Amino acid sequence: MFQPDVTQKLTERIDDLKQKIAAWGKRIRRFSERSRRFNQNRLFQSDQKRLYKSLERPEVCGAGPGPDQADTVAFWRGLWSEPVNHSEGPWMEVVASQSASITPMDPVTITPEDVAEAIRRAPNWKSPGLDGLHHYWLKGFVVCHAVLARQFQEALDQKSLPSLFTTGITHLVPKDQDTTDPEQIPPHHVSTHHI
Repeated sequence: MFQPDVTQKLTERIDDLKQKIAAWGKRIRRFSERSRRFNQNRLFQSDQKRLYKSLERPEVCGAGPGPDQADTVAFWRGLWSEPVNHSEGPWMEVVASQSASITPMDPVTITPEDVAEAIRRAPNWKSPGLDGLHHYWLKGFVVCHAVLARQFQEALDQKSLPSLFTTGITHLVPKDQDTTDPEQIPPHHVSTHHI
């Protein structure tokens, strides 16, 4: 006589528990994703080399066949090497007229002390630029600060940067775990010295 009532209550209880499990599963997934992003951001600030090593693990990039290196390089080099002809609209004239009344900033003089202060705050083992030097060594070799200050000052005065200042290492990280399409492996980060 009470059998249908018990069955209905059990069904309702099971459904309730399933919903709670699904809700907890979503919360755990959101927390795990947020935690992963937080740890990657923190590692990017402190040790980019280790971050990129962790991104290169098979479980992250997939165990399947990777894309052909020559195809990937040719694809992205083709995009980056093409000259870009921007057609600026009338908004550029508006911005230029609005900027005409801005007072130019005073000339900047970079001193060895400025370089030392900038290097002091830089992460010791951040991925080095083309020179291969980690900030740790730049901090220790104080004699280099005057040379760096002079180079930065020359770049400011001449209004052109040496290629060493703007060239770095590009890391390509797949969007999907198993992909052979070069278009699905966008550039992740260009590593250069920022002082």
